[in-house]
Amino acid sequence: MEKKVDILCVSPHPDDIEFACSGTIARLIKEGKKVAYLLCTSGDKGTSDFTIKPEVLSKMREKESQAAAKVLGVTDVMFLRFPDQGLEDTAQFRKEIVRGIRIYKPETVFCPDPYRKYLWHRDHRITGVVTLDAVYPYARDHLAYPDLIEQGYMPHKVREVYCWAPDDNANHWSDITTTIETKLAALKCHESQVGDHFEETEAWVRQRAADAAKGRKFKLAEAFHYVDVYY
Repeated sequence: MEKKVDILCVSPHPDDIEFACSGTIARLIKEGKKVAYLLCTSGDKGTSDFTIKPEVLSKMREKESQAAAKVLGVTDVMFLRFPDQGLEDTAQFRKEIVRGIRIYKPETVFCPDPYRKYLWHRDHRITGVVTLDAVYPYARDHLAYPDLIEQGYMPHKVREVYCWAPDDNANHWSDITTTIETKLAALKCHESQVGDHFEETEAWVRQRAADAAKGRKFKLAEAFHYVDVYY
């Protein structure tokens, strides 16, 4: 039942990890870390194409996620299949994140920063809040969701969390100078999202990484708000 990894990435949509932190994930995998993805939705509303049906799009995007994960060397991908743009801070959603944490038993969790100001996709905000709550205290406490214990999902303590896409509260910068090409290769797998404008996407990603690295000892970076889970 357990699929032990070092790192669990909790993502609202299929391409979010590749945009936000895949340079860091690629580097950590090269260093020997095992990584799993927990994708909350399959991105069934992420298109400007009026002709595509949501169920077709979700299947397409799941395949794209699996391809991107393979490029990075990710160990496992789990799909929760909640509706895109429909994530809410509910006991059921939190329970599924807790279940994922107890299945993979990671030391480290990556998720969106829920406290980014003003315009921020609601699914990102909700996923960040629910993931942090799942990390502490719900995944830890055996009396939280006791039916999970009955199903064999035992409590687990996460040691640290990296929240991606922080506004002005970044406190950790990860060197992705040597893994930017892997990041871009993984992003390119999301053809439904970037296929018709990949050159623009690549330029934006490179510029954002350069901006994040300003004042650092490396050329390209991804920024995070790091949380030491000290309970």
